[in-house]
Amino acid sequence: MTTTAAFGSEAGPYDVVTGPDGALWVTLVAAGAIARVTPEGRTTTYALDATDCGPTVITPGPDGALWFTRTRDHRIGRITVDGQAGSFALPTPECGPFGIAAGADGALWFTETSAHRIGRITTEGEVTEFPLPVDGCFPSALVAGPDGALWCTLNQADAIGRIALDGAVTLYELPTRGAAPVGMAAGAEELWFVEIGAGQLGRITPDGRVEEFPLPDRGSRPHAVAVCPDGTCWVTEWAANRMAARAPSGRIVEHPLPTPGSEPHGLTVGPDGAVYVALELGEVVRVGTGTR
Repeated sequence: MTTTAAFGSEAGPYDVVTGPDGALWVTLVAAGAIARVTPEGRTTTYALDATDCGPTVITPGPDGALWFTRTRDHRIGRITVDGQAGSFALPTPECGPFGIAAGADGALWFTETSAHRIGRITTEGEVTEFPLPVDGCFPSALVAGPDGALWCTLNQADAIGRIALDGAVTLYELPTRGAAPVGMAAGAEELWFVEIGAGQLGRITPDGRVEEFPLPDRGSRPHAVAVCPDGTCWVTEWAANRMAARAPSGRIVEHPLPTPGSEPHGLTVGPDGAVYVALELGEVVRVGTGTR
């Protein structure tokens, strides 16, 4: 486990993703900035137009740029691989955009945590919003599924939502009450998610079949998940200052982070096949690859 980039606690690295240019792109939620990091550790930081905008989750877009949610000023941001940044206002005030992913229709889809809606934005900035059928459900992470639909965690409803490209929503309740799912990632044939309230990793198939896998430490507060090409799921254990890796065999191995209180959040499979994780304490670290 090695440090790839150090920003300082005042920057607050929150999410990290591999960009179309082969670099890592990082949201600095406390600094109001986006950083580009090569696997060798060369770092360029791009300040956004508002230091308090709260850039949170970031994803590659269909247009070769990176798109991200600005949770604190309720906008969707876009940054090109050469650092040109802009943003789009959302029609619903105080909507709290959080998760974001590119859909099969060439648009970006995102969750509105405070408005309990799913949003869709074209690369030209045209926004459509779709209400969810459960009040106060707090939609969180959102990913494109292997079935071409969008899938999201409904943190306060203990459920997973499937959103078709026409906006039709299907809900799947989780077996565990108080699961409070947050992070989500797509595998080859299924979706994986973490239950921050129950200390579990979950799996759901496109037809709605759910399985839950308890982590060794049920109080670890798992936050985000990423799936490696070999099927290994890596999980950030936010409260326990650890990473956990579940192999396709079901074996789970935990990896303590070296710095106490590092607050691991988003993670991604990097361009070199390793797993990188954003630590809100101020670093992006390279963790490793799969388990045996």
